[in-house]
Amino acid sequence: MTDAPGTARVITLLVVDDHPVVRDGLRGMFASAPGFEVLGEAADGVAAVELTTRLDPDVVLMDLRMPGGGGVAAIAELARLGTRSKVLVLTTYDTDSDTLPAIEAGATGYLLKDAPRDELFTAVRAAADGRTVLSPAVASRLVSRVRTPAGPGQEPLSTREREVLRLVARGTSNREIAAELFISEATVKTHLTHVFAKLGAKDRAAAVAVAYERGILG
Repeated sequence: MTDAPGTARVITLLVVDDHPVVRDGLRGMFASAPGFEVLGEAADGVAAVELTTRLDPDVVLMDLRMPGGGGVAAIAELARLGTRSKVLVLTTYDTDSDTLPAIEAGATGYLLKDAPRDELFTAVRAAADGRTVLSPAVASRLVSRVRTPAGPGQEPLSTREREVLRLVARGTSNREIAAELFISEATVKTHLTHVFAKLGAKDRAAAVAVAYERGILG
């Protein structure tokens, strides 16, 4: 947003969360603080992509696990579209299977919902400026992950392959995976073929079992 000369910059936001109470709380919080304006709300990743391209907010506050379209897929799609909006993940989950895919997909920052109010405001301002913001717990996990190399013969899965595998573990069909990740069923099958090869698994159940055993899932 462009402001008149001599006025403080107003940071515009889109709030994405499947819980109305959370969205209301965040809207009220930012409405009570100077320098912020909430342009809209979305309840899933698909709506988040549509509203971001239409409203062009400075920052998208993105939850991750939402029915009807997850946050990681939405972040990846926004990156593919080349939108200028910065995505700041705001979620209750800090596991490797959540943080790494979100950041690799293009998220500028990652905060947990128990972050203090002032910390959230500071993070939004930093994200709007393009600076990376990570909660201490998430930063610690990322450092540990980088310092722990993969075992011998364990070719790492790509971000998209991990996302497909997580959905498979939830019992999601290829058609449903395609819809959630904005890709074709043929592409889903290709990703699964690569997953099976990398994990040495012969089918979906075996792939999920190996992934849990290696800590790729959960």
